[in-house]
Amino acid sequence: QVQLVESGGGLVQAGGSLRLSCAASRRIFSFDVIGWYRQAPGKQRELVAALTRAGGTNYADSVKGRFTISRDNAKNTVYLQMNSLKPEDTAVYYCNAAARWGSSDYDYWGQGTQVTVSP
Repeated sequence: QVQLVESGGGLVQAGGSLRLSCAASRRIFSFDVIGWYRQAPGKQRELVAALTRAGGTNYADSVKGRFTISRDNAKNTVYLQMNSLKPEDTAVYYCNAAARWGSSDYDYWGQGTQVTVSP
């Protein structure tokens, strides 16, 4: 069973920065895609940023130019650097890892980390 453990959330003022970490219990290079999602109260979970095994990235329009997803294969960790934070970035942030191994699809989620941005 794969475990994903997020950390780095907290309370920050608007304009500030946070770096989220997602530590995997398995080599992150084994996943097809690792991404960060977020869910604000009363809203659906949405994709924030994703990173493919080949190194391709995808960002939500609302975070482009402010957030950066990266990885450290040696540490089996994926990061989300969040700069110029806005109150609307407030949400629980989740790490997700997806892979197709053999003929089966696998999808894993972390427990989430709260990010709160004050005005």
